[in-house]
Amino acid sequence: MPRPFHLEGAGQRALTPSESVRRGSGRELEMLESLLALGGLVLLRDSVEWEGRSLLKALIKKSAVCGEQVHILGCEVSEEEFREGFDSSINSRLVYHDLFRDPLNWSKTAEALPGGPLGALRAMCRRTNPGPVTIALDSLSWLLLHLPCTTLCQTLHALSHQDSRPGDSSPVEQVHVLGLLHEELHGPGPVGALSSLAQTEVTLSGTMGQASAHILYRRPQQRPTHQTQWFSILPDFSLDLQGGPRLESQPLPDPHTPPVDPTTHLTFNLHLSKKEKEAKDSLTLPFQFSSEKQQALLCPGPGQATSHIFYEPDAYDDLDQEDPDDDLDV
Repeated sequence: MPRPFHLEGAGQRALTPSESVRRGSGRELEMLESLLALGGLVLLRDSVEWEGRSLLKALIKKSAVCGEQVHILGCEVSEEEFREGFDSSINSRLVYHDLFRDPLNWSKTAEALPGGPLGALRAMCRRTNPGPVTIALDSLSWLLLHLPCTTLCQTLHALSHQDSRPGDSSPVEQVHVLGLLHEELHGPGPVGALSSLAQTEVTLSGTMGQASAHILYRRPQQRPTHQTQWFSILPDFSLDLQGGPRLESQPLPDPHTPPVDPTTHLTFNLHLSKKEKEAKDSLTLPFQFSSEKQQALLCPGPGQATSHIFYEPDAYDDLDQEDPDDDLDV
């Protein structure tokens, strides 16, 4: 049976800075906690068939109920549409930076972000509160269309490594950067560059109408590990883990359908007839040294000519009859 994941409610105690390392459930970490456990960049790779914004909002809700600051850079949907589905306690913790309404600041209003998308990203790098922070980018595909790939990668690296800035003596908690990427819109170069920056990489797919997440964890000084989770997202953006598609629901071959012979319609024969087998067995191959060949070489017949070797020494040949190795004890 499916085992649901229950997210922490708003009435529960928020994590303190010393508890920023996510706690496990004893046997294994919950899916949302495991995605956020390593910090750094969490790359969500979705497609047209399997969208990833719902999982992004589920991770945002998980961070918000844990007491983290949550900054959202909205590029593809309006703020009202993005906040839809969150309750008031979650929406009050979200700081929404709107690039959807006026990305190029044509209106010259105070609501527009100065500097465009790059200025908004750099503003997120200048943190004032030392508490844990989650930064959600919706989406990286939109940013790749407006910024060079190298510039975006450098900014993402600065965002995800704010907890290890040199010369900063203040205690800084873990930073989570959640990036949604529509990988069908990009070539292997940008996708590979963003993948190399991610500590956790989630590729969304599915089969038979059931969504799955193929997760790649890159832990420091450890080999990368893979995990596959089958899940569904509930209307309140909590997760319901499932056990994958049932085998009974998969199409089975019809027992009345005769099996297809793969040897039919070939341009060559795979089997020999009886006469062909007899001809093959009676054939003597050139490399086989039979008794007949041995007798013919050793005892030539009367009609066969014999050969002799005649050697005429040259004037400068050394005809010393002594054994050259006579002095050796051999």
